[in-house]
Amino acid sequence: MEAPLVVGVDGSDASFTALDWAVDEAVRHGFSLRIVHASMWERYEGVVPTWATNRPSGQVLAENIVGTAAERARRRAPDLPLTTEVLAEDAASGLLREGREGSFLVVGSRGRGEFADLLLGSVSLIVAARAHCPVVVVRGDRHALEARHGRVLLGVGDHDVDSPAVRFAFREAAVRDAELDVVRTWRRPAREPIDHPLMRGDEGAYFAERSSELLDKALEAAASEHPQVRLRRTSAEGSAHRVLTERSAAADLLVVGARRRDGLVGMELGRVAHRALHHASCPVAVVPQRRPETTEGEQR
Repeated sequence: MEAPLVVGVDGSDASFTALDWAVDEAVRHGFSLRIVHASMWERYEGVVPTWATNRPSGQVLAENIVGTAAERARRRAPDLPLTTEVLAEDAASGLLREGREGSFLVVGSRGRGEFADLLLGSVSLIVAARAHCPVVVVRGDRHALEARHGRVLLGVGDHDVDSPAVRFAFREAAVRDAELDVVRTWRRPAREPIDHPLMRGDEGAYFAERSSELLDKALEAAASEHPQVRLRRTSAEGSAHRVLTERSAAADLLVVGARRRDGLVGMELGRVAHRALHHASCPVAVVPQRRPETTEGEQR
């Protein structure tokens, strides 16, 4: 049985937008849905004895949030199997733990109490940076949220040969019957031997061709497994975070990879993923890829 899709809710408009997106996504994949809300009310208000008639306000709020979310989900997809849970811990820790048992995590771009001018909430950023499963941060306009563009956008980096991000993007395009728009960017290095035999003539053509070859290699395995997916390959000169952010305006989902290092504590988001989470015009999926712990003297 497939692991459930996990969505975090906190009663904010952004979390309910993420809930709607998660319901539609669970239906597409045939997943069950797990709705979770993290609350620390027990730590601050204490556990009420079973004989007490009045419940703490924090408990009531937490139960109302998950109850409202469950009712909203059932109205949107009456046949969708779902469960709910109030987690007695902070939001980031609770979601990260739930993600270990889920297919992937879905969160809103901002939570309750976040400043209105923040581009991305702190919980969403922490979860996207540390989760062991794919995380989708739901953002964007109605066209993207309702999957009207019919396009999934994938950014391919140097380490994405048949990577989890590539496979995730192909599965998304397949279940959505959407075009997969794959982008790999390249830049002319600041220092390159001017007498390099392959650099004679148009150096831009050399780097573009090399980038295109790496792009084909990255997609080869997943493309053979999903021959029905319509592919659009682009090798463009420029910075990846700028190109992907611009192209996200015509996409329903942007997929980027994040390389996790075993044994490293802290935030692990590259520049591309960080920029996408803050500025993309559509939901962003951050897909982790494990890499070994660095050895002494290795650059991190």
